[in-house]
Amino acid sequence: MLADAVRRAYGERAGEYAEALGSVSAMAQEDQRLICVWAREIGSPTIDAGCGPGHWTKLLYDHGVAVEGIDMVSEFIVGASVRFPEVPFRVATLEALPVDDGALAAILSWYSIIHTPPHDVPAVLNEFARCIRPNGSLLLGFFDGEQVEAFDHAVVTAYYWPTSAMHHELIAAGFDIVQTHTRSDPGQRSHAAIIASRRN
Repeated sequence: MLADAVRRAYGERAGEYAEALGSVSAMAQEDQRLICVWAREIGSPTIDAGCGPGHWTKLLYDHGVAVEGIDMVSEFIVGASVRFPEVPFRVATLEALPVDDGALAAILSWYSIIHTPPHDVPAVLNEFARCIRPNGSLLLGFFDGEQVEAFDHAVVTAYYWPTSAMHHELIAAGFDIVQTHTRSDPGQRSHAAIIASRRN
C-alpha cells in the first residue's frame, strides 16, 4: 500500500528531515506569517494533521491554541515529543483522526496530503469535515500545479494540485473557501494554501 511506503520512507529519514526542516525558522517567511495570523483567529481544540517533526504544532501551542499533533510516522511522533515535551503528540492517520464528530475548532494540514493519491483526497477532506465544528477552520497547504499530477518528491511520490481543483474538492466535502494564497519562489515548486470554513 502507498500509505505503508510513505510511512516507511519518512520513518527512515525522520531524523534527517527534522534536522533540515524541523524548525519554524527554516520555513518561508510568508508561511510563517500566514500560519501565525491564522493561529490568532482560530479557537481550540485544534489538530495539526500530519505534523511531521512538530514545529508547526509548537507554533500553534505558543499562540495559545490547545493543539495536538498527529502523524502516521511513529518516528516523527517520538522525535516531536522529545523536542516539544509540553505539546501532546500521537500516532494516527489522516483518514481516521482520533476525535469525535464536530469536536475541533480547526485543523492545520500543512503539506500533509501531498502524498495522498488524488482519488483518496476526498476521503481525507471528508474526515476533516467530520471533525471540525460548523464555522470551524481548515488551513491546507500543498504544491500548486497546472493539473493534478504526480512528481518525484525528495522522499516519496507527491502530487501537484491546481487551486481550482482543490477548491472543488473542499466545497464537495462541506467547506466554504475563505482565502487562497499562492507563491512561487525562484527555482522552487509553486506553493498554495487555502483557508476554508466548515459549512453549517
